[in-house]
Amino acid sequence: MQESIHSLLKQYWGYDAFRPLQEDIINSVLQRKDTLALLPTGGGKSICYQIPGLVKEGLCLVISPLIALMKDQVEALKKKGIPATAIFSGMNSYEIDLSLNQSVYAKVKFLYVSPERLKSPAFLEHFKQMKIGLIAVDEAHCISQWGYDFRPPYLEIAKIRTYHPDVPVVALTATATTEVIEDICGKLSFKKDFQIFRKSFYRSNLIYIVYKEEDKKSRLLRIIKALPGTGLVYVRNRKQTQEIAEFLQKNGISSDFYHAGLSPKERDYKQNLWMSGKKRVIAATNAFGMGIDKPDVRFVAHLDIPDSPEAYFQEAGRGGRDEKTAYAILLYTNNDILNLDLQFSQSYPELNYIRNVYQAICNYYQVPVGSGEDLSFDFDIAGFCDTYNLKVILVFNAIKFLEKEGYLLLPDYQEAISKIFIPINKEQLYIFQVENKRFEPFIKLLLRSYGGMFTDFVPVHESELAKRIGSTEESVSKVLDILNQKQIIVYKKKTKKQQLVFTSARVPLNNVYISDANYKDLKQAAEKRKNAMQAYVQSADTCRSSLLLQYFGEKNLIKCGHCDVCIAEKKQTKQYRKDLADEIIRRLSEPIPIKSLVQEMSVLNEQEIIDLTRELLDAGILFLDSEMRLHVKEI
Repeated sequence: MQESIHSLLKQYWGYDAFRPLQEDIINSVLQRKDTLALLPTGGGKSICYQIPGLVKEGLCLVISPLIALMKDQVEALKKKGIPATAIFSGMNSYEIDLSLNQSVYAKVKFLYVSPERLKSPAFLEHFKQMKIGLIAVDEAHCISQWGYDFRPPYLEIAKIRTYHPDVPVVALTATATTEVIEDICGKLSFKKDFQIFRKSFYRSNLIYIVYKEEDKKSRLLRIIKALPGTGLVYVRNRKQTQEIAEFLQKNGISSDFYHAGLSPKERDYKQNLWMSGKKRVIAATNAFGMGIDKPDVRFVAHLDIPDSPEAYFQEAGRGGRDEKTAYAILLYTNNDILNLDLQFSQSYPELNYIRNVYQAICNYYQVPVGSGEDLSFDFDIAGFCDTYNLKVILVFNAIKFLEKEGYLLLPDYQEAISKIFIPINKEQLYIFQVENKRFEPFIKLLLRSYGGMFTDFVPVHESELAKRIGSTEESVSKVLDILNQKQIIVYKKKTKKQQLVFTSARVPLNNVYISDANYKDLKQAAEKRKNAMQAYVQSADTCRSSLLLQYFGEKNLIKCGHCDVCIAEKKQTKQYRKDLADEIIRRLSEPIPIKSLVQEMSVLNEQEIIDLTRELLDAGILFLDSEMRLHVKEI
């Protein structure tokens, strides 16, 4: 077996040896043990399931939330001659059926799916027939309610294990605290002999820097000019991404912006420009980066404080994947610290406030106690808040807790568009088309335009369909209504307003119950993350790297020696000043202005360089020429 996994590593990946822990993880999986692998970003997680997936008989099912990563992995495997496929939103029904059938009949070795797919009846029917050798769960922290990125669909994974109870599961993540690790193992129903492999999250090539800075844009510009290579700039909102990109462009830095509000085509285009090096810097919200494997990112800058150390570690970890020096820089103000507290308090309104919001909503729609189950209403949250003099953000978050307890449902506004599901099979649809020729062209257009309607509700745009047939949106809607009445499709027509759904009958105010599991416990976990992030930013006496490692439960902490805190310690020594003076002199092999010198060396020690350069000038070691360029005085 040892020879087999090494020969596969050499044959398909061209490596002579595994990275630390990879071989141990693979052997654990091959011994049929449930396994949790914690490897830092860029630590080679995919090999830990791809090699045992090749060795083991049967199919390897890979569950991942990242469509871009799924596509990349499938293409990479295919280029190696390894048959693989993926199922994700946007595929048409034929493509989905083809991938499922290939998986059932052993035409592929790897099948990638999103966790949402696990609930699909069509998938489950095929899954029962598949010969499964291994189940791999990527981004496994998403299964834990104590994590920063909890996603309920991940809870379906334990359910599908019942169809193949003897198949081992390997779960992989780059970030997890001790609590999250325990929760992952429990939620995935790991067997008693499971194993956990944890590689230290220490990144020797990643230099963490925190600056308290009021003029963030100017400092960011100086940092970018001082550093070579490509970079990422993270901000909290969409408007800022464009503002930062425009500011950098005006100052000669090739840059672009990215956020979730852009169309998929625009996002792909911008991402490719940056990946190919045609744009040096991309300013983005946290919508950018998951599954992006660009090895030569030299800096990741944050202009807002992330909500948690997990989020920060993931985003900062996108720098230096080629194991060369990279910088993780965070700029903050006192207001940013206060904003974290405000965001936290707004995310967790007081329990009485939540109950009062529930009562106000019931009164607003005149829903009596004992009535209202499954009723839905147009919901203008701004108008509702004006009526009761409430704050929109607090009401929105209060409703989210009422959702968790099953009282109400407020679908995302983006989902408040038309959706179509085809409840009949393809043969029945064909018969209907033959018998109803006038609908045949429209049905064919529908099937060409949107995939997956036989398995799930799919968002559709009446305006797009109208353009394609040279008609009006109203006419398209009428045809869809007719098909809905004939039970050929299920047509959920878009509404102009957000919909609020009563998922259970109204209960008296005193009976509105919010459980500890859905409020108190989650609030404590969120507060712990918030406090840890504030401590990281405000600490002036503990190595940045050590603070992060401590948060993730590591015991053997060592100072990194090159973060801003460690450098500040070194600045107190004579040796540091001597080394810095030597570096200044070394850089003056050719005369340069003092401003250029500072820009080249100012990532960590801007003021020290200015002060020391003045001392060297006063001491006669350096001198300025008539063009104000620095020279080293010849002895």
